[in-house]
Amino acid sequence: MNCVICKNGKTKSGLVIFTLERENVIVVFKNVPALVCENCGDFYLNEETTKLLLEKASKTLEKGVEFEIINLKLVA
Repeated sequence: MNCVICKNGKTKSGLVIFTLERENVIVVFKNVPALVCENCGDFYLNEETTKLLLEKASKTLEKGVEFEIINLKLVA
C-alpha cells in the first residue's frame, strides 16, 4: 500500500507505540501491529486491532486509573 500522507513511501508490517487519551486517562499501547510507511513513519491500524485497542482502553477507564501501559506482545 502507498502512504496517503507522504505519497512516496510504501507500507510494510511492523510494530508501533500507540497512545490514546480519553476522559483525562492516558493509555499507551506498545507493540501494536500496524502497516508502517518506510518513508515518513505514519502508520495504519486494521479494524481488528483498532477494536482491540478501544476495548482495552475502556477496561482501563473502568479501573479508574489515570495512566496505563499495555504491552500487546504480552497480551494474547
